[in-house]
Amino acid sequence: MRLKNCWPATLALLTVASASFSAEKPVPPPCRACTQLVGSFKEGLERTKRGHGGGDTAWEEEKLRSYKNSEVRLVEIQEKLCSDPGVVNKDHCHNLANEHEALLEDWFTHKQTDSPDLQSWLCVDQLAVCCPANTFGADCQPCTDCSGNGKCKGAGTRKGNGKCKCDTGYAGQNCNECGLTHYESFRDEKKLLCTQCHAACGEGGCTGGGPKSCRKCKDGWSMDSEAGCVDINECLEQKRPNSCRPQQFCVNNEGSFSCLECDRSCDGCEGDGPDMCKKCADGFALKDGKCNDLSAEQRSNYVSYTRMLTYFGMCVATCVIFQSSTHIAWGCIVGAAVAVYIAVSEYWMNSEAEGGHQPEIDTKQLEELILKSL
Repeated sequence: MRLKNCWPATLALLTVASASFSAEKPVPPPCRACTQLVGSFKEGLERTKRGHGGGDTAWEEEKLRSYKNSEVRLVEIQEKLCSDPGVVNKDHCHNLANEHEALLEDWFTHKQTDSPDLQSWLCVDQLAVCCPANTFGADCQPCTDCSGNGKCKGAGTRKGNGKCKCDTGYAGQNCNECGLTHYESFRDEKKLLCTQCHAACGEGGCTGGGPKSCRKCKDGWSMDSEAGCVDINECLEQKRPNSCRPQQFCVNNEGSFSCLECDRSCDGCEGDGPDMCKKCADGFALKDGKCNDLSAEQRSNYVSYTRMLTYFGMCVATCVIFQSSTHIAWGCIVGAAVAVYIAVSEYWMNSEAEGGHQPEIDTKQLEELILKSL
């Protein structure tokens, strides 16, 4: 197959294949589209690069020179052209490659050595959709000097006006001044460093770091003759009496405040938790400084009563089983064991509920207790 006949067929197949998984995406600007195509082609060049493998060096160098511009290598590059993750619109990239196949083939076959920069050769010189670095516009005019604190609008493309778009905190035609909310913290002949004013500073910015350097305080702060801008506590009643709803409490923040919901046990509160209630809500009662759930306490009492009745039933059942037995001594042993089991169980559960830890049981003492009960 001839080299020039290989391109259209391969690119057509890649375009059809990519259509099944390429989502509709905006078409990139001309310079960016060309740059993406060049980047993908360079990835293919890197992927298909071959080195020496030892042996007859002269023979291998001759083979490598032949392979560098070979049809085989070009086909290998085509197979994955425009499939890189960074390509925004793969379909458009394939169409662009198909449109300029003759130029790409010419560079690959004849220009690799003389013009190794494919980006400059194709996008700047041949297609005229990009400009060299630090130039802009249709005639690739020099960009404005942004002092290293901004970017030239349209740099490297045939668009834009060449003016500076300053980084955050910088201002001026050449980005050599500080913005309104920043102050000059360092400057020499080559570098300017602008630092953001304190959070308390409002319109007018500041003259230096810290709240004392503010020209004017932001809302939520007030000017103090010694400390500068200080935070206003909006949660004080005299500052903002109706800042939160009845079932909320106020939390002061720097320059502002927040309203958080009261605990469900509270009917009005002064803070978070059942111990910060102004009074208890319906279904809750004050106990040990906290509003406790009455229904939960009733359930706990019910469980305790049920458990005690169960234990009592166990004792009664033991007596009934052994009351007519001739082995009264064994009945006493079993009854004593049940009684000890009940006492230990209650002590264990009460200790776990109150102290959050399990009590230590001396098995030797428990054995002596059972023997004494016989």
